[in-house]
Amino acid sequence: MTVAISCGEPAGIGPEVAAKAWAVLRDEVPVLWIGDPAHLPAGTPWEPVITPADTPKISPRALPVLARDFGQDVTPGAANPAHAAGVVAAIETAVDLVRSGLCAALCTAPIHKKALADGAGFAYPGHTEFLAHLGGVDRVVMMLASDLLRVVPATIHIPLSEVPKALTARLLTDTILITHAALRRDFGIAAPRIAVAGLNPHAGEGGRMGQEEIDLIGPTLDALRAEGLDIAGPLPADTMFHAAARARYDVAMCAYHDQALIPIKTLAFDDGVNVTLGLPFVRTSPDHGTAFDIAGKGIANPSSMIAAIRMAAKMGAARKDRA
Repeated sequence: MTVAISCGEPAGIGPEVAAKAWAVLRDEVPVLWIGDPAHLPAGTPWEPVITPADTPKISPRALPVLARDFGQDVTPGAANPAHAAGVVAAIETAVDLVRSGLCAALCTAPIHKKALADGAGFAYPGHTEFLAHLGGVDRVVMMLASDLLRVVPATIHIPLSEVPKALTARLLTDTILITHAALRRDFGIAAPRIAVAGLNPHAGEGGRMGQEEIDLIGPTLDALRAEGLDIAGPLPADTMFHAAARARYDVAMCAYHDQALIPIKTLAFDDGVNVTLGLPFVRTSPDHGTAFDIAGKGIANPSSMIAAIRMAAKMGAARKDRA
C-alpha cells in the first residue's frame, strides 16, 4: 500500500520530516516522495523511481523519489515563490497517482500559501480546497485523528462570534453524513458511533444558557437518528473527552474549531493527523505547518508525519477492501 507524499514547501520542515519518517517506516509502509531531491536533508539515501510499482522494493534501502527539478536552491526558513509551480505540480501528480490506483493514499507535507499565490497564482484558501477541486467535490470535512481520539469541527476558521449563524441544519447534516460515510469506508467501522457536542455551556442546560441545542442541533440529530445513524447528543462538551466518555463513540462532532482541537492537541500534540473526509481518494497530513523557525536545523519532530503515513496506509487498505 504505497503512500504518495507531496513535498510541500521546500524551505519548511516537510522534506526533513518526510526523510525521518521514511527511516522509521522503510520496512513497514512504502512511501513515494514527490519533489526535488536536492531539497532533502544532506545525507538522505534516496533512489529515483521510474514507475510507482518499484517503490516497495526500493523503500527498504533508500527513500523512493519521483524526482522533479525545481530549478533553484532552497534557503531554509525562507519561502521562494520560484518553487511554487513545482510544489503545486507535486500535489497534482500525487493526486493523479492515487486516483489511478498506482498509489493507495496521499500524505501531503505542509505548504506555504503566500508563496504559492505569489509564485503560481494559487487562488485557493489552502490545501484542502485545492484537493477538493482536484477531486471534483464541493464539500469536504476536516478530521483530526489519533489513536486516542477523532474529532470533527463543523465550523472551522471563522470568528467565534460568527459560529452560531454559520452552524446551520444543512451544515451539521452534511458534516455528519460525510463523516459517517468516511468512518465506514476508510476506517472500517461498520456502525459508527457519533457524539455531537452542544454549542453552549452544558449543552444549553435546557435553554437557560442558549437555544441552539433546542431549536437547531437537537432536531437535526433526531432527523438523522430516524435514518438509522447512531448519534448521541447534543452533549456538554466539557464532559465528552475523558477516557470513559471517549470509549463510547468513534468520533466527536464539535461546533467550532477550538472545541474540537483543544482536546486532541492535549491528548496527541505530537502525533495528531489531519484527515480530509469526502474526497474520492485518501488524504492525510501531519498536524503542523512549515515551521520555518526550525527548518534546516535537523530538530523537527517527525511523529505527526509518521502517524499521518501510517493512517493513510490503513485508510487506503480499508477503502480498497470495502471496494
